Amino acid sequence: MKRSDINNALKELEEMCKRYNFALPPFCSFTPEDWKVKGHEYDEVRECMLGWDITDFGSNDFNHIGLSLVTLRNGNKLMSDKYPKVYAEKIMCLKEGQHCPNHFHWYKTEDIINRGGGNLLIRVYNSLQNEEIDYENEVKILSDGRCYFVPAGTWVKLTPGESMHIYQGLYHEFVPEEGTGSVLIGEVSQCNDDNNDNHFNPPVGRFPVIEEDEKPYRLLCNEYPKAK
Repeated sequence: MKRSDINNALKELEEMCKRYNFALPPFCSFTPEDWKVKGHEYDEVRECMLGWDITDFGSNDFNHIGLSLVTLRNGNKLMSDKYPKVYAEKIMCLKEGQHCPNHFHWYKTEDIINRGGGNLLIRVYNSLQNEEIDYENEVKILSDGRCYFVPAGTWVKLTPGESMHIYQGLYHEFVPEEGTGSVLIGEVSQCNDDNNDNHFNPPVGRFPVIEEDEKPYRLLCNEYPKAK
C-alpha cells in the first residue's frame, strides 16, 4: 500500500470525525517528528497499539478492500499487570465501495455502532466447531436491546445510531449500503489484539506492506519508535 494512500485515508478519517463532532485524543495529532522525542510517558500508546491503523488487508486495492481505524483506548492481555483495562474503543471509516473482509474473534466480543453517515451492512454467519463457516443455521442477532434470528448469510442493516453485538465465533463482514455514502463506525469491545485474535475466512493480511512514495503524515500504531 502506498504511503500517499495511507496519508489520504488518515486525513479523510480525521475530516469525517470533525464532521460528526467526534473529537480525537491528543496523541492522534502527533507527527512523526513528535514521536521521536516522546518518552516513556506514552508507553501505553505504543504497547497497547493505540492510534492510527489503515489497512488494505494485503489486497493492494484499498478503495475496494480496506478499512481506516483509530484505536482510542485498549488494554494489553500480555501485559495485564501494567495495563489492566479489560476494554477497548475504536472509531473507523468505511468509504462507499469498500469492504471489510469476513472474520471472527476467538476472545473479543464487541459492539459495532453506526456513528454517522450512510447505512452499514453486516453479513453474519455462525462458525462451526472446526471454525469453518456455517451456511445453514440461523444466526442470533443482538441489536440495541432486541434479540432475533436471521438466516445464515443475512446482511443486517444498521442506520445511524443503531448498533449490533458481535459475540465470539460470529463471522461478520462490513460494507456501506450502496448509495448511502461513507460510514463512521464505532467499536466498543473487550481488549483488542489484532496480532492474535482475528480469524479471516478466506485468509487475508492484517497490516499493510508500505511503499514509501512520500513522507508519513501520521505514524501507524505498529510504527512508533521506542522511547529513548
